[in-house]
Amino acid sequence: MIEADINGCYEAIRKGSHSFYAASKLLPKPVRDPAVVLYAFCRVADDNVDAEDASQDAIDLLRERLELAYLGTPKNDSVDRAFASLVDLCEMPKALPDALLEGLEWDSLNLRFETLSDLHSYSARVAAAVGVMMCVIMDVRHKDVLARACDLGAAMQLTNIARDIGEDARNGRLYIPLKWMSEEGINPVKFLKNPNPSEKTARIAKRLLFEAEQLYHRAEAGLSELPLFCRPGIFAARHIYERIGKHIAAANYDSITNRAFTTKIEKIGFLMLSLANTATVSVMPRSAIVHAEPLKEMKFLVDAAHQVKAPKNFLDRKAGTVMNILEQMERRDRGFQEALE
Repeated sequence: MIEADINGCYEAIRKGSHSFYAASKLLPKPVRDPAVVLYAFCRVADDNVDAEDASQDAIDLLRERLELAYLGTPKNDSVDRAFASLVDLCEMPKALPDALLEGLEWDSLNLRFETLSDLHSYSARVAAAVGVMMCVIMDVRHKDVLARACDLGAAMQLTNIARDIGEDARNGRLYIPLKWMSEEGINPVKFLKNPNPSEKTARIAKRLLFEAEQLYHRAEAGLSELPLFCRPGIFAARHIYERIGKHIAAANYDSITNRAFTTKIEKIGFLMLSLANTATVSVMPRSAIVHAEPLKEMKFLVDAAHQVKAPKNFLDRKAGTVMNILEQMERRDRGFQEALE
């Protein structure tokens, strides 16, 4: 990847993804740069859909840009060029960014989710797919670890939804399972018109965070299987997002008039804690949770990434090039001989 393109990707996430930008500091550079490229692509895609009035046109344009990246002829933009290089370098399965764009399309259609399972299907696309792509970048393709990456992505997304209940409602968006709202006696239409905090909305936020906490616990069991020098950055992201949930709880689960966030001091503390976590999990026995099946809504992501071939190293690429040249020469020789006969 060209250094100028990578710098463009860093600039794209510096302002819009504070939590990831902080956590990425702990990733080793060979992983950090591709990770930043991936998040820049996701950030740009998300911003483009949010900014466009004709959202379907924005989605179609993103699909076209993705197709060009996979063809090796990206749009003349630093993020697109860097992402095309990432696709080639890591042999990224197209099903993964395809899933992300499908999730953004669901956003553009302002879909509502009846059950927690429906919400997990959405989380699989907009969050877990990114976690699985991170595993591909780290050259981790074992099904158990991919499943735990899905858990972490889903947990973060549930935390985001719990944090943004009020902001989303004021923007006409609703991610809370409609079945939960019905059980609390909340009319979705009236709530969107006038989102106010109540004991009912607090119980829903608490319920979202409870589900997230179970997934954070499952996800942590797989972190010891990541490459050693990648663990601190992933631990940091996990702690930062989980702390957002703690702040929501401290505000009596009112995420309608309050918006939880982590401070710079907290982020620094979690970066240090993550280094300690890495040392601890290196000597801890394997947990049985590591082998737990992925959530059924996310299995398709695990299957897609598990079948990825290992990235070729420099010598493998050169050997492949030489073999291709020899095969072409052989075909030409056969054609020449046939023409003489």
